[in-house]
Amino acid sequence: MKRFQLFKRWASVGVFVSLWLTSAGAAEVSIQASFKPDSANPQRNKFKNDTPSSGYCGSYPAQCQENAMFSLQVPIQFNSSRPIMANHENPRQGAYIKVPAQWRTLTVIHEATGEQEDVQVRIAGFGSAAESDDVIKLVGGGNDYRLAHNQLWGSSWVYAPAPCGYSGMGFFSPTRYRFFWRTPREGACVKQARFNVPWLRYQYLDFAYELVTPNPLGMSSGKYIGQLTYTLGPGADFDMGDVMLPSSNFLALNFELSVLHTLKVDVPPGGNRVELVPEGGWQSWLTQGRKPTRLFRDQTFNISASSRFKMQMECEYSLDGQTCAVSDPLSGHVAPLNVSVSLPAGLTNIAGQPVNRLPLQRNGGVMQIFLPGFYVDRKPGTLHFDIPASVVGEMIRPGQQRQYSGRVTVIWDSEVG
Repeated sequence: MKRFQLFKRWASVGVFVSLWLTSAGAAEVSIQASFKPDSANPQRNKFKNDTPSSGYCGSYPAQCQENAMFSLQVPIQFNSSRPIMANHENPRQGAYIKVPAQWRTLTVIHEATGEQEDVQVRIAGFGSAAESDDVIKLVGGGNDYRLAHNQLWGSSWVYAPAPCGYSGMGFFSPTRYRFFWRTPREGACVKQARFNVPWLRYQYLDFAYELVTPNPLGMSSGKYIGQLTYTLGPGADFDMGDVMLPSSNFLALNFELSVLHTLKVDVPPGGNRVELVPEGGWQSWLTQGRKPTRLFRDQTFNISASSRFKMQMECEYSLDGQTCAVSDPLSGHVAPLNVSVSLPAGLTNIAGQPVNRLPLQRNGGVMQIFLPGFYVDRKPGTLHFDIPASVVGEMIRPGQQRQYSGRVTVIWDSEVG
């Protein structure tokens, strides 16, 4: 009797990051992270760091997973510019290590829309391989290289001086000691040479980092990029004292966040043909002449959504330009049609309120924008269609055959301006 057509639209979105090096004056690493909704874990709404770890976390992944750390090793060296003297009073004249352990914020920008989000980063650890002359030669006597390293620097490189912390990692040879120190807070971590050291080199820069990424559910699909640059050298962000000079003066972290959202609506077979009927059907009217007071139908659908979206309608007939209507071609009578929507738990309006029988309009503005609190995976919603009771009497007249119809296109749109 009354027939309506429903249409759906769905969209997808995604986020990624990588690694490369440039000239000796500056080094760059690329950090990629992505978000894609997971139907097996819909409550997990966080980015996944896709950047392969190297250095400490590459060798000790369990230690880093436990502490939500990642690490990268880059070929930046620090070389002594002059000998390190025994028992130096100025800590900056020896093995002095200070890294940017405090949180810093960078802005990532959507490549297409210009939308901006904040990412926070901190350096959570530092490591390298401290290389010099044969330690037995420097301290004199014996053949215990581990003891010789400890004598040269007053203690093992495994045990980090405060405020740095122990990581459990240390390997040595006659000329080098590989170490890694955690940096729970910012401050200088210093070792004093107990014997003269003619030269010293940190063979590479191994750093661990922690990330705080934005809420992907509030971001648009696509790629966000941004950069955070650290300085290296005396008094810089990565400060190895006054003697140890870097092979590169800058370290740039290039971030690439990819968001791959899901917005999909499934209408059951036959759901695009909606027949409005009285409560209890037409039997009372046909057999008893009891005119119905309401014509309605609820049409269910299943929705999957991980990002904000809007809903709107297109109408074949309309009396006011905003709502839809149905028409009887013989009489020319046009009756208003109310269309509203109820959405499953986890989807709210922009005020954070549940969506229950919210009226839809052709241009509904912000009132028809909806937000997920978590990934909603194939949950049922309902479209409600009804004719206002005030016009049902005009539509149904004894002895007059009328057939009202109209096309209503309901759109779920992930492109929210």
